[in-house]
Amino acid sequence: MLRFRVLPAAAILAGACAAPLAQTLPTETNNMVDQKPLTIERLFASPSLSGPAPTGVKYSPDGKRVTFLKAREDEGNRFDLWQFDVTTGEQSLLVDSKLLEPEEVELSEEEKALRERKRIAGRKGIVSYDWGTADTILVPLGGDLHLVTLTDEGAQTRQLTDTDAFEYDAKVSPGGKYVSFIRDGAVYAVDLTSGAEDRLTPEAEPDKAIAYGVAEFVAQEEMDRYTGYWWSPDDRYLAYTKVDESTVDIIPRFDIAAEDVTVINQRYPRAGRPNAIVDLFVRDMETGTTIELDWDAPILDQEIEYLARFYWTRNGALIENVDRKQKIIARRYFARGDEFSRGTILPIEAMKNFVNLSNDFREVPQFGFVTTTEQSGFRHLARLDARATEPLEITSGEWAVDSIEFVSTNGDEFYFTAFMDTPLERHLYRHGAGDKSQGRDPTRITEAGKSWAITMAPDGQSFVGTSSSPDQPPQTGLYRADGSLITWIEENRLDESHPYAPYLENHTIPEYGTLTAEDGQTLYYSIQLPPDFDASKTYPALVEIYGGPHVQTVNRNWERMSDQFYSRQGYVVFRIDNRGMANRGKRFEDVIYRQMGIPEVRDVLVGVDWLKSQPFVDGDRVGIQGWSYGGYMTLMTILQAPEGTFAAAVSGAPVTDWALYDTFYTERYMDTPQDNAEGYEKSSVFYHLDKLETDLPNLMLIHGMADDNVTFDNTTRLMAELQQRGILFELMTYPGQRHGIRGEALGTHLMKTRMNFLDRHLK
Repeated sequence: MLRFRVLPAAAILAGACAAPLAQTLPTETNNMVDQKPLTIERLFASPSLSGPAPTGVKYSPDGKRVTFLKAREDEGNRFDLWQFDVTTGEQSLLVDSKLLEPEEVELSEEEKALRERKRIAGRKGIVSYDWGTADTILVPLGGDLHLVTLTDEGAQTRQLTDTDAFEYDAKVSPGGKYVSFIRDGAVYAVDLTSGAEDRLTPEAEPDKAIAYGVAEFVAQEEMDRYTGYWWSPDDRYLAYTKVDESTVDIIPRFDIAAEDVTVINQRYPRAGRPNAIVDLFVRDMETGTTIELDWDAPILDQEIEYLARFYWTRNGALIENVDRKQKIIARRYFARGDEFSRGTILPIEAMKNFVNLSNDFREVPQFGFVTTTEQSGFRHLARLDARATEPLEITSGEWAVDSIEFVSTNGDEFYFTAFMDTPLERHLYRHGAGDKSQGRDPTRITEAGKSWAITMAPDGQSFVGTSSSPDQPPQTGLYRADGSLITWIEENRLDESHPYAPYLENHTIPEYGTLTAEDGQTLYYSIQLPPDFDASKTYPALVEIYGGPHVQTVNRNWERMSDQFYSRQGYVVFRIDNRGMANRGKRFEDVIYRQMGIPEVRDVLVGVDWLKSQPFVDGDRVGIQGWSYGGYMTLMTILQAPEGTFAAAVSGAPVTDWALYDTFYTERYMDTPQDNAEGYEKSSVFYHLDKLETDLPNLMLIHGMADDNVTFDNTTRLMAELQQRGILFELMTYPGQRHGIRGEALGTHLMKTRMNFLDRHLK
């Protein structure tokens, strides 16, 4: 029998003056003892404590197969390619990564950077794949490309490239005629019929910092655009970028590894400084001719700076652009009939403060173009009508759409994921064309009490859904469009054979509640108590913080195993999603405009005040920790909090001065340093050091010594300033590690380092 510590519903409190949580809890002591102690080593060992969880889920073009990547039981960071037959329900291994790559290959610098941008740098084996036709799959592995053909006799593999160069960003063209890839800064393609290989763009000019078909740094890191070339649906045309980074500042970055030091002259566009120059071309594969698209002509008297999205349509191409100030999303449509010579302006999305990009775009033959917009203050489905001045909303309400999943061919049925029922759960919804006019809300398809990730079938008749809840790790199933389960792809039952089974007895479940920000907006929090919680005792508390845009940490899904570990070590674990974070609408996000690190901190302190008011929390033993933006928030919070608020703080890979971070992310929220000098000053950690009138709590700084995102000098400058001021702190650096600390050994070391520090100062 599974025994979970579940708090009563009355413990979900609203308002900053809510009653102490302990008043709603039973007072008896729970004397449960672990079946098996959960150790730090086991947190990072294989198999994963959360059980098997398919990733990279895709339908085959004909909808007959579902493919996915699955980690090996004996090596949790190595992935193989699997398939699920929709008709028979059979699951089988398609490609064993170790057979194609028996020895690990050193990645190129470009591939390392791309994986870091995609947050998959710690993975091995097959990390990506691409469907071609209904029976061909492209698998990049070890720097070369392999084409898998599915036959009645099984999968047959053909190696397409075998060079010393590292091929990446590989694709099968939509018509299945070509396999294309980037090699040495140019686009190449293999004709699958003849086997001939051709270069489709000019050669790169490294001495001039010019490359073709690639995505520049800010496109990968901040725009969620990882490619710089696109095939038309019929293989007739190839669109590609020319990226000139000669205008971008060179930031010498020390890549400090265990045995050597490399100086990398990284092209890094810091806030207020020049970006890369991006030109766009279209090559006609039949004639070999190439034309340049005028994608960045000024709109609304604004200079267009960023190529954000490129979409091929049946009769042309649609491009989404963003101005340097990121207040407008401009859309241009280039028709084939005009030989792409001129672009038609489609409805523009304009915001007072800043715009947010999405990947939502669908062409509906009888309906036009469908996208999402935040024009009303919440992201909703919208139609692009050339006769309108702005996108026309299809759905509405004070809730946020996450993404479009499917649109029927006649535009009378829409499936999308959203946070309509509650900001804590992402669900799949259906909306009919007549629902809005008849006053009907969209219909929720997926089961409540969980959060869902969805992949719809090409025909919209089924979907693969991955769901989880605080008491159930991720489960992946094949569902009908109405939400009924057809069969499990990975049930991941919490039975006696599950990797987490030895630790289930003391599994803890967070309680969720709300507090109120200074402007009246609702802040969601979660609190997780030790498994042997005794309301008559007091406990140390750990505030886990991120706080930055486009992220949500308080949600009803399978909790982080690290939180389980902290609670078993006797900590109360507290999270709060402050204003500026995701899925709550523009008013919630816009609070941080031109003043990052200020209103977010006030929200966190509302949560900390409530936390300390609970009789079971020892107010003198409260710590705070976070990574990246969370590292920044950790520093900004301890510097602005009243004396004695925190006893310890751990800041990982923090931004310390926004003038050191990149253009696209920073300027979206802060404008440029030239236009908002005061905002940059007050949003800097160093400004608050100057205002410091009390001692800092015990502080640990952590950073990867090869970080190419939040560069290491963010931390070294802070180290030097703290030393000049005589402020003591502890430091842990990781040679060769970038923005994330990867691997079982280093993950274990990082967790031990944190726990050693926290235990010394909070216990």
